[in-house]
Amino acid sequence: MTGTMSTAVIEEFDNTGVAPRQRAPLVLGEHDLASVTEAVCRVVERPKPPRAWYIAFAVSSAVTGMLFAMIGYLFLVGVGVWGVNNPVSWGWAIVNFVFWVGIGHAGTLISAILFLFRQRWRNSINRFAEAMTIFAVMCAGIFPAIHVGRVWVAYWLFPIPNQMQMWPNFRSPLIWDVFAVNTYMLVSLVFWYVGLIPDLATLRDRATTRIRQIAYGLAALGWRGSQRHWHRYEVAYLLLAALATPLVISVHSVVSFDFAVAQLPGWHTTIFPPYFVAGAIFSGCAMVVTLIVPARQWFGLRELVTRRHLENLTKVILATGSIVGYAYAIEFFTAWYSGNAYELFTFVNRALGPYAWAYWIMITCNVLVPQLFWFKRCRTNLVIMFIISILVNVGMWFERFVIVTTSLSRDFLPSSWDYYSPTWVDILTFIGSFGLFFTMFLLFIRYLPMVAMAEVKTLMPQAHGHGGKGGDHA
Repeated sequence: MTGTMSTAVIEEFDNTGVAPRQRAPLVLGEHDLASVTEAVCRVVERPKPPRAWYIAFAVSSAVTGMLFAMIGYLFLVGVGVWGVNNPVSWGWAIVNFVFWVGIGHAGTLISAILFLFRQRWRNSINRFAEAMTIFAVMCAGIFPAIHVGRVWVAYWLFPIPNQMQMWPNFRSPLIWDVFAVNTYMLVSLVFWYVGLIPDLATLRDRATTRIRQIAYGLAALGWRGSQRHWHRYEVAYLLLAALATPLVISVHSVVSFDFAVAQLPGWHTTIFPPYFVAGAIFSGCAMVVTLIVPARQWFGLRELVTRRHLENLTKVILATGSIVGYAYAIEFFTAWYSGNAYELFTFVNRALGPYAWAYWIMITCNVLVPQLFWFKRCRTNLVIMFIISILVNVGMWFERFVIVTTSLSRDFLPSSWDYYSPTWVDILTFIGSFGLFFTMFLLFIRYLPMVAMAEVKTLMPQAHGHGGKGGDHA
C-alpha cells in the first residue's frame, strides 16, 4: 500500500482472497499526530467561540431557567399542577425519566462494548457519546426526585439514618431505580473522566494563561505521558470498560422492572427488559447523530468524524430499530396467545383507542422511518440522517408515553377510566430538561476536547512501527 493510511482507501479481501472490498478511511486528509492535536484543541483554545455558540447558550440557559422555575412552582403548589389523575398517577415525569435514561445508553455502548470488541471506528465519536450519557442521566435524575410528591423528604429513598428511623422498602422498584441510576452515573462519569486525562494534559501543556494551566493541570492528575502512565491508564480503562458493559443490560432492565413487576395489563411481561435495552440503544445512537452532525460541521471536524462513522451509527440504529419493531409485534402476539382478555384489550386499545394517535406516531417514527437506512444514500446523506435521528427520538418518547398512559388510563375497572392530558407545567418542565441537556453539552464543547485525541492518534500511521499498517476494525 502506498501513501499514508489516513489518505488511502483500505482494501480487504473476501474469504476467497480474490475480490477486494474497499472501505473509507477513519481519518481523512493529510493529518499527522500534530495536526490532529491542533484540529481538536483549536476549538477549545480560541479566545471567543463563534457567535452561534453564544446564541445557543443563551437560549438553552433561558430554557434551563424555565425548568427550575417549573420545579420551584411544583414545590410551592404541589403535584396537582401536573395532569396526573386517578387512575393515571404516573404522567410525563416517569415518561421523561425513562426517555432520558434511554438516551444515555449509547454512551456506554459506543465507549465500553465497542472498545472491548476493538471497533476502532468508535475512537472519534466516543467522547460525544460519553458526555451525552452524563448529561442525559443528569436530566433523568431530576424526574424521580420531583414526582414523589413530598420532595422535601426525598432523602427517605436512600438507606441513610434519619429522624424517622425509617429504611427504604427494597422491594420497591423506585429504590431499584435509585441504585441503578446512581451506579450508572458514577461508573459512566469515572469512565468518561479517565478517558479525558491524556487530552487534559495536552490542553495543560498548550495553555497560554495561568488559570487554564492550573485548571487543566489539576484535572490531568499529574499526567506526563510516561510508559508507566500509559500502562496504568490502559489497564484502568480496560477494567472500567468491562465494568461498564453489564450496565448496558442491567440499568435499563431495572428501569423496565418499574413496569414489568406490576400486575397491570400491558406491563407485566417478560419481554420488557430486552425490549427496553434495545430501545435505549436505539434512541441513544439517534441522539449521538443529532448532536454530532452539526458539531462536526460547525467546528471543522469533518476529517476526524467522517461519514463512515455516521454510517456505522445509522446501521446500529437500523438494527436496534428492527429489534424494537419485532418487540412491538411480539407484544400483540403474546397478548393474543395468552388468552387473557384484559391483556388483549390493552394492546387493541393502544392501536385503536383514544391514544391511537400516539401509538401510530410511535410506529411510524420507530419502525417505518428507520427502514430508510437500508439504502446507502440515506445512510450517507447528512440531512436525511439528521432528520431521521430526530424522528427516532420523537418516536421513542411517544413509546414511553404509550406504555405509561394507555395501561393506566384504562385498567381493570371501566368506572375508573379517565383520559390523561398534560398541563402547561408538564410541557414546560419537559422542554426545560432539554435546556439543561444542551446547556451542559455546549459547556462541554467549549471547555473540553470533543474528540478523543489520544485514541484517534492510534489510527494514524505514525502510531505504528510497520509502515502504517495498524489495525482498522470496522
